[in-house]
Amino acid sequence: MARELERYEVRTPKIVVLPDGRVDRKSAATYLGREPKTLADWHSKGIGPKSRMVGGRRFYDIEDLTAFAQGTVA
Repeated sequence: MARELERYEVRTPKIVVLPDGRVDRKSAATYLGREPKTLADWHSKGIGPKSRMVGGRRFYDIEDLTAFAQGTVA
């Protein structure tokens, strides 16, 4: 009796970190294991990791995301 092996495809999430340490909302969400909309919701409620606007787009510093993920930021 032949058994078929299940195939699993593993994909590495793509996180783009700019030379100055910033990431856009999509990469920040991937880094935190959340959806971009969640970060937008957090921002509108005044919670979540620190962010800043540059050229009409919201960016997050990778160090701030790491601190937020580790729970070291209030």
